[in-house]
Amino acid sequence: MNISKDALIRPYREDDFPAIQQLNRQEQWNNLVAKEQDTKQAWANSTIAVVAEMDGQVAGYLRGLTDGFISLYICELLINQHYRQTGLGKQLMHHVHSLYPKTRIELLASSTSRTFYEAQGYRSFYGFRKTIEE
Repeated sequence: MNISKDALIRPYREDDFPAIQQLNRQEQWNNLVAKEQDTKQAWANSTIAVVAEMDGQVAGYLRGLTDGFISLYICELLINQHYRQTGLGKQLMHHVHSLYPKTRIELLASSTSRTFYEAQGYRSFYGFRKTIEE
């Protein structure tokens, strides 16, 4: 099933935030849910912040950062479970990359999302992560 052509991809608006947090909650991205004000500030400060709308509802989102020329980092990409395997995630990625065509996309993937990115032609690379508390 490919219903992504019916999706409206548009810039994030502050009134989208409750729907985004609901998606985060459903996905059990508990850090983003628990740090609600920090997450909201992250959305406000991101150079890339788009949502995919289906039937007037937020069906997915993509948040990222870019310098506009070399690197485009995807912070989060999340699709509502009802709209997965419809091409919506691929459409969001393509939309954002077309805004910054000179950049390379970099992102982190979980074991469950790895196959999605590999199917889109992304290759794995080695990286590190650490918070100040660690």
